[in-house]
Amino acid sequence: MKVTAAAPAHTGRRAGHGAWFLVLPALIPILLLSLGPLLYGVSLAFTDAQSGRTSPTQWVGMLNFQDLLHDRLFWESFRIGLLWAVGVTVPQFLLALGLALLLNQNLRFRWLARSLAIIPWAMPEVVVGILWRLVYHPDAGVLNETLSGLGLAGDTDWLSGLATALPAVVVVGIWAGMPQTTVALLAGLQNTPHELHEAAALDGAGAWRRFRAVTWPAIRPVALSISALNLIWNFNSFALVYVLTNGGPGGRTRLPMLFAYEEAFRYGQFGYAAAMGCVMVAVISVLLAVYLAGRLRGGDT
Repeated sequence: MKVTAAAPAHTGRRAGHGAWFLVLPALIPILLLSLGPLLYGVSLAFTDAQSGRTSPTQWVGMLNFQDLLHDRLFWESFRIGLLWAVGVTVPQFLLALGLALLLNQNLRFRWLARSLAIIPWAMPEVVVGILWRLVYHPDAGVLNETLSGLGLAGDTDWLSGLATALPAVVVVGIWAGMPQTTVALLAGLQNTPHELHEAAALDGAGAWRRFRAVTWPAIRPVALSISALNLIWNFNSFALVYVLTNGGPGGRTRLPMLFAYEEAFRYGQFGYAAAMGCVMVAVISVLLAVYLAGRLRGGDT
């Protein structure tokens, strides 16, 4: 039997050093632009930092977090943020799933439909917000004009009404976020072996049974991943709601990110706003932990 000599230990160490050298160009920007500001923001949450003050910033410990526990406006914005995140994520997924199933069929001009479906994804959130402000305009908006043409009430101020502002913004969030969900689900559908559908059809399975037995198990990991990411992205939304309503009317669309922005850049309470950011990071970390635990328990990789 031919015995091969083991590789020297210093060769493995050299390979490890070479791997770190290759990773450094990508790691340095992450440390400087992501981890550094995050750590600075966390440290700021334990101070009384304010804009325009002449005295030195003082360390106040947990005082900002204690004040936050009794801040009714912040927890109301937190409740609105959860309603927004769930209200956008769930319909967004269901509609994107239906659209992905449709675009996966062998239809005429399918390439054109797929191209049109990703247009909202290519538009900046600020542009999307401006366009939908025009759609919702109370006097000359497309929506009110259409309703008037149908003989319905066409004078609703959608973005300024206390009862209509949040649902109107949720509709925009669903429309703007559908493309990436559709693309992810469509990729999962296209990776499903066509032979499985043919075998199920030969066994007499209908469309719904084929979806449950073949399609859904194949796209389930993709569906869980994109849903978790959408929930986090939607909870952290800022630009879209800022352009549409700026948190109004009466705080009905003031998401946590908007509340923290106002505290920091309108009222100059940087330490207090940083404490809000820490709470939101903690909530997102919990959501990620629950998601990862579910993935590991389910055996998904």
